[in-house]
Amino acid sequence: WSNGSELGPSFQLAGLPGLEAAQCWLAVPLSAAYALALAANGAVLLAVRLEPGLHAPMYLFLCMLAAVDLALATATVPRVLSFYCFGLGEIGFGACLLQMFLIHALSAVESAVLLAMAVDRYVAICHPLRHAAVLTRGATAKVGLLAVARGVLFFLPLPLLLRPLPFCGSRLLSHSFCLHQDVMNLACANTTPSLVYGLAAILLVMGLDAVLICLSYALILRAVLRLQARRERLKVFGTCVAHICVVLAFYVPLIGLSVVHRFGKDLAPLVHVVMGNVYILVPAVLNPIIYGVRTKQIQRTILSLIRAPG
Repeated sequence: WSNGSELGPSFQLAGLPGLEAAQCWLAVPLSAAYALALAANGAVLLAVRLEPGLHAPMYLFLCMLAAVDLALATATVPRVLSFYCFGLGEIGFGACLLQMFLIHALSAVESAVLLAMAVDRYVAICHPLRHAAVLTRGATAKVGLLAVARGVLFFLPLPLLLRPLPFCGSRLLSHSFCLHQDVMNLACANTTPSLVYGLAAILLVMGLDAVLICLSYALILRAVLRLQARRERLKVFGTCVAHICVVLAFYVPLIGLSVVHRFGKDLAPLVHVVMGNVYILVPAVLNPIIYGVRTKQIQRTILSLIRAPG
């Protein structure tokens, strides 16, 4: 087949196989989840901005997490909804590469923020006297900038490696948005450099972050178990529960999607589409809810905003 434009081929996004007639109705819960993600993450950002007591590194990192979740969901969900509701399932080559880059780069930023939050908890629990000196607002801002820079630098080569490849076969993707391996598999040329670099980037970024997060919590657990008072142990461990849940909400769908991509070729196409949507929306919806339930100050600030007249 011929290229969709001079800039490259266009691709066909995957809908819900066997449920095409009901896609518009099935877009309703997807829209509701997206609206909830926008409202909840926006509320967290506003609460931290307005409440001086929340201007600590832990909550500044939470703001970064909320901002990344908003960006990641906005980079994908509106395009998915336009497909499900209006049948706009074709995406241009340039738009596909841009979306692919944003998804992978923002995921890397989120992974880095989760690592920073784990280190913050480690320093606060294991070295409380040094916490204020080590994790200042300036240091927190630098960590955020480094997270963004790392995500961009590591994942910008992905679209650059795919850009010159010819696409002369099927143009049907496995998901309702563009992912690197999905687009790469449609190329009719040697994709080894792109495959090797993509795998190396994932392992060096998300893989290394996951190992360091586990190490941080292993050290925290060791410190907690050394505490004499049972009530104190429960209190300290309780401060980490929300972050552990947020880490699981990010890495479990990520691992699930990776497993489906690499070992699920015989699975029904619907599984690929559903796993992709879960990966994009579950962290964005759950993260602010988990922290909102766990953090009384965030609850009080949001409730005061809701009750405020006008």
